[in-house]
Amino acid sequence: MKRAVVFGATGLVGKEVVKQLLTNEIFTSVTSVVRRDPGISNPKLKVLTLADFSTIDFFAENLVADVYFICIGTTIKKAGTKESFFHTDHDIPLKIAHLAERLKIPVVSVISSIGAKSTSSNFYLSTKGKMEQSVREAFSGNLQIVRPSLLLGKRDEFRFGEQVGTFIFKAVSWLFVGPLKKYKGIKASDVAAGMISTAGKLNSQLIIL
Repeated sequence: MKRAVVFGATGLVGKEVVKQLLTNEIFTSVTSVVRRDPGISNPKLKVLTLADFSTIDFFAENLVADVYFICIGTTIKKAGTKESFFHTDHDIPLKIAHLAERLKIPVVSVISSIGAKSTSSNFYLSTKGKMEQSVREAFSGNLQIVRPSLLLGKRDEFRFGEQVGTFIFKAVSWLFVGPLKKYKGIKASDVAAGMISTAGKLNSQLIIL
């Protein structure tokens, strides 16, 4: 029987992770760390609302668990600046990784992106690549890095670029076969299921969904 903590639980994938954990008999306790009330209740669910993740260390005693699911992510447009985006997609996951190391959390599963590479000329992909590298250096336990392609699902906020991308991917999805299959769009619910199923693996690994 395991305890899980989900960071970024109001995001597209984070919501699905929480939803599936609450119906998973292996997990007896789920702590949702969010910036706003997720609007759900369940006997297994505990909600920790933080206005600023910089204060997370003060709540360490409430974040002892068997698995951390880091579903933190934004867009440059929503963040406002590249610096703010980097803080959200790199610095916050890194801070959580340091906490996981200090608390000796056995498993950490973190969302990245297909094509992530620290030396990429694409700012988004380079940020994701640097995040992977930093988290790997900070956390010595079982680290699961999940690299999904375009996420499909209904978000709370409208993202024009993703809506266009989703339409295009659906129209030409039949082309994504063989080596191109990894670039095919994937449902957020499938990413969540993949994160949960691989969280029990014994070795750290990179997962392409």
